[in-house]
Amino acid sequence: MALDPIGAALALHRFGFGPRSGGIAAIASDPRGAVLAELDRPNAGQVPTSGLLTSGAVNRVAFEFNADRQAKERLEARRKEAEKVAAAKRATDGVTSESGDMEKPSMERPMEANAAPPVTPPETPQVQNFFREAKARYDAAINADIGFVERLVWFWSNHFCVNADGTVMAGAYEREAVRPHVLGHFADMLAAAESHPAMLVYLDNAQSMGPNSVAGINNNRGLNENHAREILELHTLGVRTNYSQDDVISFAKTITGWTVSPTATNPEHGGEFLYHPRMHEPGAQTVLDKAYRDTGLAQGRAVLADLGRHPATAKHIATKLARHFIADEPPPALVDRLTKTFIETDGDLWEVAKTLLRADEAWLPEQAKIKRPGEWYIAMRRAAGLQAGDGRLIVQGTNRLGEPLWRPPAPIGFSDHNDAWLDGLSHRLDAANAFAQNANARIEPAAVLETALGPLASAETRQAVARADTKAQAMTFVLMAPSFLRR
Repeated sequence: MALDPIGAALALHRFGFGPRSGGIAAIASDPRGAVLAELDRPNAGQVPTSGLLTSGAVNRVAFEFNADRQAKERLEARRKEAEKVAAAKRATDGVTSESGDMEKPSMERPMEANAAPPVTPPETPQVQNFFREAKARYDAAINADIGFVERLVWFWSNHFCVNADGTVMAGAYEREAVRPHVLGHFADMLAAAESHPAMLVYLDNAQSMGPNSVAGINNNRGLNENHAREILELHTLGVRTNYSQDDVISFAKTITGWTVSPTATNPEHGGEFLYHPRMHEPGAQTVLDKAYRDTGLAQGRAVLADLGRHPATAKHIATKLARHFIADEPPPALVDRLTKTFIETDGDLWEVAKTLLRADEAWLPEQAKIKRPGEWYIAMRRAAGLQAGDGRLIVQGTNRLGEPLWRPPAPIGFSDHNDAWLDGLSHRLDAANAFAQNANARIEPAAVLETALGPLASAETRQAVARADTKAQAMTFVLMAPSFLRR
C-alpha cells in the first residue's frame, strides 16, 4: 500500500491533537483506518480515576471546607471584638496619675511596622481537585496516539457545558456524564447530562418548583424555565426549530423536582441527584404535541428520550459535528449523511463518528478550521515531546487566550466558528514565544517542524525556521505556522 504522509498529518491535526514524534510515519500507510481504529479501542474515552473525587464527594469536601473556614473566621471576629472591648476598658481604667496621664502602651506589644508579611493562603481542596481533574484531561489528550475519541469528549463536554465558576463539579461532570457515553447513544448522554447535579445547578433547575406542587404552594415559588429552554434550544432540537413557548413551559414542568441533595442536611449524600416529589408539578403535560402522563421522575425522562431521537436533534447534532471537524459552513451532503446515520441507528454516536471519518468531504486538503486554544496548547506539547506536568501552565495559558477550562461564557459553550478566535491569534504569538523561550534547550526546532508538520510545512515556513536568529525564534515560527494553527 502506498504511503500517504500528507493524509496522515492532516488526520492527526484535524481529528486528533497533532502529531507526536514518529506519529505521521506510524499511520501513513492507512490514515483513515488508523483514526477509525481508535473508535474500537477498549475503554476509549475513559481516564484513570485514582485520586479524583466524584461530583458528590467534591461538593461535600468543598461544603465542609467552607463551613469550617466560616466558623474559624467567626471565632476570630469574636476574639477581635473581645480584644476591642478589653482595650476600651483598659483605656477607661488607665488613669494612673493626678495629672490624668493615661497608661502608656507597653513596648512589648508588636508594633505595626514590625508586623509579619501576609501569608498566602494554601489552595483550597476544591481548587486542588480542579487541577487534578485538569491534569487527567490533559494527560489523556497528550498521550493519545491520535486523540480522536478524546476530541469527541471535548466536543460533547462543550455541547453539554457547565461552568466551574458556579460548581466545583465540572471535572467530575465530564467524567460521569460525557465520557461513559461518548461512543454510546446520544439519548443516554442527554439523560446523564441533564440530570447531573452540575447541570441542574448551572441551569437553575435545582430550585425550580411546580407552581401547583406542594413545595411551590408552601414556599410561594414557581417554575424556572431556563434548563428546559436550553435543552430544547442548545442540546437537542436547535434554535428556532419546531417548539413553542408553551412547549418550553410544559417541558420545564416535567423536570420540576430534579434537584440536588443539600449537603447541610445530608452529609453522606449531599451534592448528589435527588428527585423531590413535593417539588414536581402534578398532572399530564404536552410537549411537541405529545402528551406525557404524570409519572413523577419518569415523566421528564420520557420527554428527554423523545427529544434525543427527534429528527431535528439529529440535524442539529450532525451540523455541529461537521462544523467542528470540517468547516464553519459544512458540506450539506455530509450533514445529510450524518443526520441519516443518527436517525437510522437511534443516535448511535459510534456509528455517527464512523460516518464522519468515512466521508470524502472530511479528508479535503484545506485546513479550514482554526484550532481552539486548548487544542493548540496540547498540540505544542505533543510536538515538543512534553507532558502536561500538573496542568497549571496549560490552564493559565488557555485562560489568557480566551478559553478557560470548564468556564464557557454562556450555556452555548465556546464558539466553533473561526471568527471567534481570529482576534486572539496575535496573543498566541506571545504564548508561542514564551513556550519557545522556556522549551528545553535540547529540543531542536527543525525536529519539531518535521514532527508537527512534516509534509504540511510550506516552503515559507521551512525558510523562516532555517533563517531564524535563535532557536527560540525558530520554534516560534513553527508554532505560529498556518498549518500548525489550523486543522
